[in-house]
Amino acid sequence: MIAEVYPKSKILIVDDNPNNLKVLSGTLDGCNWDILVAVDGESAIEQAIYVKPDLIFLDVMMPIMDGFAACQILKNTVETCNIPIIFMTSLSDTLDKVKGFELGAVDYITKPFDRDEVIARVKTHLQISSLTKQIQEKNAQLEDFTQELENRVRARTAELSETLADLQKVQMQLLQREQRLAYEACHDALTDLPNRAWLMQRLQYLTTAKSRYAVLFADLDRFKVINDSLGHLVGDELLKQATHRLRSVLCDRATVARFGGDEFVILFEDIESIDEVINLADRIQLELELPFKLEDYELFVSISIGIALSAEDYLLPEDILRDADIAMYQAKHKGRGRYDVFNPLTREAAIARLEMENDLRRAIEREEFCMYYQPIYSLQTDRICGFESLVRWNHSSGKLISPIHFIPIAEEIGLINALGLWILKQSLHQMKIWYQQFSDRPSDRSLWMNVNISPIQLKQIDFAQNVQKALEESGLPSNCLKLEITESCLLDFADSEISVLEQLKNLDIKLCIDDFGTGYSSLSRLHELPIHTLKIDRSFVQKLATSNKNSMVSTIINLAHGLSMDVVAEGVETESQKQILRSLNCNYGQGYFMSLPLDSKAATSLIEYNDLHYR
Repeated sequence: MIAEVYPKSKILIVDDNPNNLKVLSGTLDGCNWDILVAVDGESAIEQAIYVKPDLIFLDVMMPIMDGFAACQILKNTVETCNIPIIFMTSLSDTLDKVKGFELGAVDYITKPFDRDEVIARVKTHLQISSLTKQIQEKNAQLEDFTQELENRVRARTAELSETLADLQKVQMQLLQREQRLAYEACHDALTDLPNRAWLMQRLQYLTTAKSRYAVLFADLDRFKVINDSLGHLVGDELLKQATHRLRSVLCDRATVARFGGDEFVILFEDIESIDEVINLADRIQLELELPFKLEDYELFVSISIGIALSAEDYLLPEDILRDADIAMYQAKHKGRGRYDVFNPLTREAAIARLEMENDLRRAIEREEFCMYYQPIYSLQTDRICGFESLVRWNHSSGKLISPIHFIPIAEEIGLINALGLWILKQSLHQMKIWYQQFSDRPSDRSLWMNVNISPIQLKQIDFAQNVQKALEESGLPSNCLKLEITESCLLDFADSEISVLEQLKNLDIKLCIDDFGTGYSSLSRLHELPIHTLKIDRSFVQKLATSNKNSMVSTIINLAHGLSMDVVAEGVETESQKQILRSLNCNYGQGYFMSLPLDSKAATSLIEYNDLHYR
């Protein structure tokens, strides 16, 4: 059993007495152990270092170097310090035993030897030594494992620290990006001003909090002209400089936001009175009146401002912005470069205007327009020579709306071209009916039709072609048609409009200047353009009956005749006016005294009556 547990363990016996060596070797010889011997301390030390026995029996009493000295050397030597040492002694002195244990011995045996005791002690100490070695190996493995684990932990910790640092860096980048996106979402990229989204949020807060504030809706006048003529880069620079100036005049309680395009909104919080709001509007307008230096240009730009004050009935931000916008457009209509404070009556007018726009867009489809015709008389013969076609709107409400109310709207919303073409075709259609009905009229008494033309229609490249096509479809001669344009239009005519007039002249279509005397057109302009007829404005005709100073009307008539033009007097309302115009050699007249505008049936009856009495 011992041989199986401790195969070939090496035991070194050190004793200077040969007899002791023989006895102890014989005692241990039958136990499958390698027995080594040494006769003194020095040889024992050398052999132990070389062989590294598993157990050493060391005699205490030896010459030259006793057992205690040899033990001390063995325990101080690296190669032998862990070898268990059992002292052999015949002494019974307790002090020697204690000294042996202090030097590192594990046990002792006394002479004479007891075989069973010796084997038992060898077995025990070999087992202890083996276990100690196993423990040391396990400890060494544990230390290696612990070191490896520590290394892995340190490496993992470093890796996690690096990962954490990367995550913190990414988190910071995401946070900065989020902050940048949040800022960009509420600020304008060009001017760096708060934008519409910011404004709506702030207004919602102020509305909910029932704060007292004012909204100034500002729009740069003539910005589109600058943008279109000088380019968007100059326009953008103008917006940047305007932003800088707006900021320079604002107090801490006021914030300017870019609402869109050339529109800015100034939000003035915690106001005490309307006076400080108006003072701010004055400062803004004075600041923007100064010239802007943009590249090689020096520009003068005014600003129109609409002011709306907070009120309890403003439940949404859109409500007060709407009213401030309405006030701003009122300021523009009154001359631009000024401010206007919102009045609820203005909102009602704006709503009515919007309703009219919507109704007007559907009026042509619903065939709500109708034509009236006012006769134009020869002042010398009292014969009807022509008619001016006048459109009326039979509104769904039952009201008959005058063109002075809806034609400007049609021009603004882009319906005038379609409506103008409809009027032209309806007028020619009626003229064709009269041509057929009164075919027995001599050629020198042929009727003509005056049709009013918007200056916007003349901007169409194909306007002359459309007129020619309408004439061809009607089968009427071109000399039966006269197109009326107002004198004020002449001042704004560009080369393209003049080219259209020349095309109409080449088609033998006559042109008439309406409201002459009010537009301050130059004489050279009249001479250059293909004009056939002048219409004296009713404001001059109305003064004829009450004043003998008729030089203005006389001058216009003589001017027209000198340029080989006919003259028509508008607004003839009395017999006296008619007679004065006749005496001044005015060719034609029209007005309520002579006839109101008539529908087609009444106008037909009037032609029949006039032909019967003035043959």
